[in-house]
This record gives sequence, C-alpha cells and structure tokens, in this order.
Amino acid sequence: MNTVAFITPLPTESLIIGHKASKLSETDLISGLRLGDQKTVEKLYDMYSGSLYGIIKRILKDEEISEDILQETFLRIWQRFSLYNPAKGRLFTWMSNLARNLALDKLKSKGYVNNCRNEKISDLQFTVDDQFNVRNNPETIGIKEMVRKLRPEHRCIIDLVYYQGYTHVEAAEELQIPVGTLKTRMRMAVNDLRMWFR
Repeated sequence: MNTVAFITPLPTESLIIGHKASKLSETDLISGLRLGDQKTVEKLYDMYSGSLYGIIKRILKDEEISEDILQETFLRIWQRFSLYNPAKGRLFTWMSNLARNLALDKLKSKGYVNNCRNEKISDLQFTVDDQFNVRNNPETIGIKEMVRKLRPEHRCIIDLVYYQGYTHVEAAEELQIPVGTLKTRMRMAVNDLRMWFR
C-alpha cells in the first residue's frame, strides 16, 4: 500500500464531540482497507478518530502531541492493515491497541521525557495537581492497590473503563461479554471498593 496523505487533523472540539459521517459496517471497512481504498480510510477516520483520540489523550495529556499520535495511528493502520486478523478480535480493538501502544511509546521516548523535564517546577506541580485532582481528592490514595485485590473478572473491567478510557460497549466487546453483564460486574467491583474504604 502507498502512504496516504489525506488525513487532515480535525479541530479538537470535533474530535471530542464526534465528527458526523455516514457509517460503514465493520465488514465493509475491512474489505475497503484490504483493497487499499483511500475513501474507506477517510470514512474510518470520520468514524473512529474521536474514540482513538480519547485513548491517546488520556495517556499523553497533551492536545498537540495527541493529535500527532492520532495521525501516526491512522498511517500505521493504512500501512500495516495486512497484519490485522479478524479472527483475533474486532477492528476497533486492534486499532485502539495500536493507538495505545503508539501513545505509550511516545510517553517513554527520550524527546517526550526531556520536554517534560524542561517544564518549570511550579507549572509541573499545578499540572499534576490539576490532572490527578490531588488537592481535592486525598481519599483516592491507595485505590490502585485496592483494585489489584478485586476478583480478576472485576479488575479487568475497572482497568478498561476507568484507567484505559474504554466505553462500556467497547469494554464488553473487548471482554466478549454482554454489556449488561459488564455493568453488573462493574457495580459489584465499585461496591467492593466502597466497602474496603469504610
């Protein structure tokens, strides 16, 4: 496949609100991508850029860098689509894993780390406080340790929904369980956590 140069960054507001577009079925998307159809990739971008951007931004916390990684994600999808195997999972799951891995690679990169080190200490303190709500939520200290004590089927749901930014539907697809079952298990997990914090 040739490199595609059509993906133009949407304004951040459009990414968050969602870009209106007629949707294609997953089967149609897969067929179009296998044929190297550029219009299919444009449609894919319209349908999934908002969700993938959300996953990336949750990891990187920076709009501009997140938009760059979103573009890189769609280029990788285009260039490496031959690696996608529908028997191993849904298309969105494969794309979201690709986006997450690129964001994590960026997070660990030397340039990103050096850029973070160059921030003023005072700015960094306020950034951390605001992002993690440290000043307003001292009671959240120790939650990750408590989550590790949950039953595995509950822990993976909390991880997907609260830490990785999956919607209930996406998490249910990832775990291959009904959405109702996911919500019930999530309620049970949250109740267990509340009990432990009393």
